[in-house]
Amino acid sequence: MSLQLHGYWRSSASYRVRIAMNLKELEYDYVPVHLAKDGGEQFSDSFSALNPAQLVPLFIDDDEDIFLNQSMAIIEYLDEKYPEPVKLLPAHKLDRARVRALCQDIGCDIQPIANLRILNQLSSAFEADQAARVEWCKHWIEKGFNGIEKRLNNTAADYCFGFDLTMADVFLVPQVYNAERFGVDMSRYPNIARVTENCNELAAFIKAAPEKQIDAVL
Repeated sequence: MSLQLHGYWRSSASYRVRIAMNLKELEYDYVPVHLAKDGGEQFSDSFSALNPAQLVPLFIDDDEDIFLNQSMAIIEYLDEKYPEPVKLLPAHKLDRARVRALCQDIGCDIQPIANLRILNQLSSAFEADQAARVEWCKHWIEKGFNGIEKRLNNTAADYCFGFDLTMADVFLVPQVYNAERFGVDMSRYPNIARVTENCNELAAFIKAAPEKQIDAVL
């Protein structure tokens, strides 16, 4: 088995996949793609040939000639191919739909609005300074977390959905990491904070943390 994950230490989408691969206890080669160095290594000819979207993460299985982008697609593929030792999507179709919905709250409605290429565009096209960029990110994270916090009132115990880890937890923890970077007051979100604290006690989450990556700049 020869698995690769091309990612960036502070990319929350890459962070999600690292968590999932650790939970699956998969051995893989981590290939850093620096999103800012030399104008962004994701725009290089070599990386663009692998992923024309010019985004991270990118998952490669050399043995089966598989190239997958988009963190949710990668994680669902891994969950189906490697159902042990942790299944990240529930067996019941309604439970699966609810997990996916929370993942999409984060992966579609929060994180993409505040990713690096959006922030760069705010600066170059609209002259947003660093303070304005931070306020932009904080606004959209808080708006999304307001809804997620209310949903978790009805579903959360140790984790987003009861006492079993799901893909929702894998998505939530990296978004909380971003929230803290941008100064979001997490005391406003006790459910989110509790779930995140529980997850971050697990080895798979600790190993996946941005500051633990070989390309981390601290």
